[in-house]
Amino acid sequence: MESPHGAAVGAEDFGLKGPRGWVFRHVGFSAPPGSLVAVEGPSGSGRTCLLLALTGRMRATEGSAETGGLELPRKAAAVRRIAALGPVPGVSELDPAFTVAEHLRERALLQGRYGASLRTLLRPRAERRATARARIDTALEAAGLDTATLPKAERTSVRDLERLEALRLSVALALIGTPRLLALDDADLKLSPAERADAWALLRSVADSGTTVLAVCSEAPEDVQVVRTAPTTAEEAPAAPTAEETEETEEEESADAIAEAGRA
Repeated sequence: MESPHGAAVGAEDFGLKGPRGWVFRHVGFSAPPGSLVAVEGPSGSGRTCLLLALTGRMRATEGSAETGGLELPRKAAAVRRIAALGPVPGVSELDPAFTVAEHLRERALLQGRYGASLRTLLRPRAERRATARARIDTALEAAGLDTATLPKAERTSVRDLERLEALRLSVALALIGTPRLLALDDADLKLSPAERADAWALLRSVADSGTTVLAVCSEAPEDVQVVRTAPTTAEEAPAAPTAEETEETEEEESADAIAEAGRA
C-alpha cells in the first residue's frame, strides 16, 4: 500500500500518574519511522494508556515524548492528525450492529469530509465517490481482508466476524486515512497461535510499507522492538505504591483513564 513516511516515536522517563497511583512509569525507547513496536506487559500495567499518550489522546505526568518530531503533550492535536487508532476498547471499537460496508463507507465519508483539501471537496460527486472507493480497496488490500470471503461479503455484520477478521477490518479503517502512525490495542487477544502469527505478519506488512506501528500485546514476537510497561527486575521497579494501591486499583485506574480518552 502506498503510504506517507512513517513517524519516528520516542520517549524518555515517560510516566502517567492518576489519583490512585502510577498507571505507567519510567518508559523510555526510540523507534525510527516504519518500525514495528510491541508494547508488552500484563493486564493493568498501563499498556493502553501508554499507547493513547503516544498518539496524543492522553496527557502524561512526567518525562518527555515525541511522535513524528512533535513534542507531547504540547503538540498533541498535531499528533492526533498523523496517528490513527486501530481497535482500542472503549475508544475506537467496531459497532457490532454495523456491517463491514457501513463501517467502510462511514470512515471514507469522514475522511473525505474532514481530511480532504477544499479543492478535493469541490470535485464532482462521482469523482469523489470513486476516490473514496479506491481508498477503501487499497486499505482492505493492505489489511489482508478479502470481503468476498466473508459470509455475506461486505454486508456481513461485525458481530459475525472472526476475531482476526475484525482485527483486519479495524486496521483497514485506520489505514483509509493513510496515517504516519498506526496504534492498536490487544493485538494478540483471543487468537490461536496460527492467528497470532497472521496478525503479526499483517502488522509487519504495514510497517514495511512505511507506516510506523505500535501494537499492545501480552507477548511480543522475538523479532520486533519491545517497550515494556512493567519492570522486569526489582531494580527497575518504580517507587512502591501504598498498601491500598493493589493490582486491582491499577486496572481500575487504567480503565478510568481510557474512558476519559474516549470522551475527549
